[in-house]
Amino acid sequence: MPDQVSAAPDRGTLRLALVVGGLVLAVLLGFGLGRLNTGAATGAGAPSLAADHTDPPGSAPHNHGAMLSGDHGAGAEPGGLSVSSAGYTLAPLATEFPAGRPGQLRFQVRDAQRRPVTRFAVVHDKPMHLIVVRRDLTGYQHLHPSMASDGTWSVPLTLAEPGVWRAYADFTAVADNGGQTAVTLGVDLVAPGAYQPRALPGAATSTTVDGFTVGYQGSPQVGATVPLTFRIDGAGGAAPLERYLGAYGHLVALREGDLGYLHVHPEPELADGQVTFWVTVPGPGRYRLFLDFQVRAEVHTAEFTLTVP
Repeated sequence: MPDQVSAAPDRGTLRLALVVGGLVLAVLLGFGLGRLNTGAATGAGAPSLAADHTDPPGSAPHNHGAMLSGDHGAGAEPGGLSVSSAGYTLAPLATEFPAGRPGQLRFQVRDAQRRPVTRFAVVHDKPMHLIVVRRDLTGYQHLHPSMASDGTWSVPLTLAEPGVWRAYADFTAVADNGGQTAVTLGVDLVAPGAYQPRALPGAATSTTVDGFTVGYQGSPQVGATVPLTFRIDGAGGAAPLERYLGAYGHLVALREGDLGYLHVHPEPELADGQVTFWVTVPGPGRYRLFLDFQVRAEVHTAEFTLTVP
């Protein structure tokens, strides 16, 4: 009788199969649990970490948070540090002005092909916001130029004292395809003469201007977006703030040293008569804050020095 081969595996073979199967099952379960944990951490409503995030002009104030990659852990770098950025260049027709005498600043914004840009989005009621300040952070001006058909902007300008001044063009350009790019470009202007820089005032959270007492609460810190809440009081209590350029206030922060520019807009409505801004500072140092607000159709500017450790 020929030898017969049993169909049942011996005990050693069965033990090996069980061990291998257990290992495979453990790997599959671990992978599945990992996927579940990742989903719980991000979820359908979790914020995207995509780098190319752009908000439409006039968006309500909100917090993008700190960047999570690269070398800018504190958030985006300030604007106005360069005459060219994002394919656009600020081209003034002249950069020298006699100190203390009225003049006219004229400039163009040119695209990557050096063509004058003539299409701009209206943001906060204006297509162009021009900030001018001396390099010791005195003489602040917030101006709104007008544009000719050839793309040349012009605005009356007086540089009150000799020195080097910084002009910031804050705008949103509209490309031929309809795309919009928000840019802040900066250029130096010169008023010849003996320059006597002023020391920056000490840090303070309260000041007075034109009979108003202006104070704020909040402590900006590197790497976080935090609220600064301003209260403006007149002789009879809280001042009746009015909308100026579509908002209850405008806040510009300039960093001492390189004069990096931050332009922050407030919550759309007042809370207990106060106006709140969400501020992200790009790094430690001293900053000069300029708060524009309007009462009884007149615009006032309160100034503060802020030290960020």
